Amino acid sequence: MKLLILAAGYATRLYPLTQNTPKPLLPVGGQPMINNVIERVTTIPGLNEILIVTNHKFTPHFQTWASNYTIIHPRYRITIIDDGSTDDSNKLGAIGDIHFVIRQGHVGDQDLVVVAGDNLFTESLKGFGEYCQQIHAPVLAVYDVGNLEEIKKYNSISLDTDGRITFFEEKPNTPTTTLTGIALYYFPRHIVPLFDTYIQEGNNPDQPGRFIQWLYPRTPVYTWRVPGKWFDIGSKETLEEVNRYFARYY
Repeated sequence: MKLLILAAGYATRLYPLTQNTPKPLLPVGGQPMINNVIERVTTIPGLNEILIVTNHKFTPHFQTWASNYTIIHPRYRITIIDDGSTDDSNKLGAIGDIHFVIRQGHVGDQDLVVVAGDNLFTESLKGFGEYCQQIHAPVLAVYDVGNLEEIKKYNSISLDTDGRITFFEEKPNTPTTTLTGIALYYFPRHIVPLFDTYIQEGNNPDQPGRFIQWLYPRTPVYTWRVPGKWFDIGSKETLEEVNRYFARYY
């Protein structure tokens, strides 16, 4: 099973912090944000390689980071993948980047875990991996934001009694639940080729939740609730909040 970290964004909302540094390499709690992502996600059993897809501008930054990281953590094999984009005008989008990595042959005939490089977790994700291997179907990690206004920034989903998605809407105007799907996914190997079908149909290649919205009417998609706290670093305010949190508790 391979882990794919999405890190090809330009994070213009965080300028000037991200003009010359990719967001996942910004420091949080005294270390690059991506270190925290890896520490949490690699508690998932069975991962054998970390793929990081980024843009052409920031590829050298991640290559330098990976060289230093693997000296301290030699058990991880890390591959940096340049998607060739140079700015927001020609970016591939999150789903486009997943498709690019698959099309380049980096996933092969293996299961795939996908996580955004700016999503931080405070608890181990070992249970996510165990659930995915048990159910062997697509799984979306979900988090209760506890506020109907807050949910309008994300997506709103409904579930049946087995935790299977029965409704999914991106950025709802009138949400009825406070449960949202976050950028942590499991796709078993028989689902991975469907990214090509999605792209070939001309669907929107941005925002990975759109693939889940397309997928769940076609095949059962299950969910797993993230323990502890989850942070999506989308603004300077969130970055400052997370830095305060990690400085206090870690």
